[in-house]
Amino acid sequence: MSAATEKLDEIDYKILKLIQESGRITNLELSNQVGLSPAPTLERVKKLEKLKIIESYHAKLNKAKLKLGVSVFIQVTLSRQVENVINKFKDKVNQIPEIMECYQITGNADYLLKVMVQDIPAFEKLIANTFSKMEEIGHLQTMLIISEVKNSKVLPLKYGK
Repeated sequence: MSAATEKLDEIDYKILKLIQESGRITNLELSNQVGLSPAPTLERVKKLEKLKIIESYHAKLNKAKLKLGVSVFIQVTLSRQVENVINKFKDKVNQIPEIMECYQITGNADYLLKVMVQDIPAFEKLIANTFSKMEEIGHLQTMLIISEVKNSKVLPLKYGK
């Protein structure tokens, strides 16, 4: 546990949980829910931001209404495990907006990507025009996401009662 998290108390954890659940919660609502007056609540939020425990605030957008109806996991095995191949792959991944997440993993693949596109033809085009031209990739395995059962943005911390 880092020194920053050792200084957190039950109220700090309540604040973190509530802010993760609703980034637009007002300071007044937050203070009412954690049982403090607004000024000390705001001080605690500012402290959590200064400690970089709260890194940023984001809006969750409706993928379906924005016509992003296809999500896919892609397991990527690199062609070679050498530094220049790894670095080139990472650089290219960061240039492809459809790649929402990228993780270096253990197991049968080197990386796991989460990709989001409008539809199957858009995914086919992404594979043909982008991934197939990446010489750093030795093998791809795609897994179409049929439905999302759980997608929590609330970290599994000990939030108290």
